[in-house]
Amino acid sequence: MTSDRLDLTGKLLIAMPEMGDPRFAQSVVYMCAHSNDGGMGLIVNKPQTDVRFSDLLEQLGIDRSPGVRDIRVHFGGPVDHARGFVLHSTDYRSEHGTLRVDDNISMTATLDVLEHIAQGKGPDTSMLALGYAGWGPGQLEAEIAQNGWLTCDARDDIVFGRANEHKWSAALKHIGIDPLLLSGTAGRA
Repeated sequence: MTSDRLDLTGKLLIAMPEMGDPRFAQSVVYMCAHSNDGGMGLIVNKPQTDVRFSDLLEQLGIDRSPGVRDIRVHFGGPVDHARGFVLHSTDYRSEHGTLRVDDNISMTATLDVLEHIAQGKGPDTSMLALGYAGWGPGQLEAEIAQNGWLTCDARDDIVFGRANEHKWSAALKHIGIDPLLLSGTAGRA
């Protein structure tokens, strides 16, 4: 591919109503990496209903300091459900490996970030995702060409906001599309 290749690192993917995979229905995905080798992202608007941060800490044997806030645990995608990824503000960096995705957001997938959050020493802003969304070489580009996804610049309020049920429509509105005008079926005149 040429150097003018579409680079979606640090962008949002917005699932179109025609998305064939129900796991991605009305999903907003923050792209952590995208290259000729494929892509990796985290769904930022699908909270886990049966997993709590405090329960995870207990399972991992991590003590939580009094007064430390509970962060939401999200379904990050269908790949590697047992693996955790923390999207966070760039004020935090793990000595064991943090990927700085763009000027505002980094990702850490090592246990120490959870320990630091539990101690109140972690990043100012964060969200935890279990699993991730992954694409092989050319797969994401093909899905975009087939109108499976729209793309837009990431916004912190969409990535880190608490109102998960509004993130999909907020991302669409960010690019000037009224979600009510999108249809999952074709019509005839």
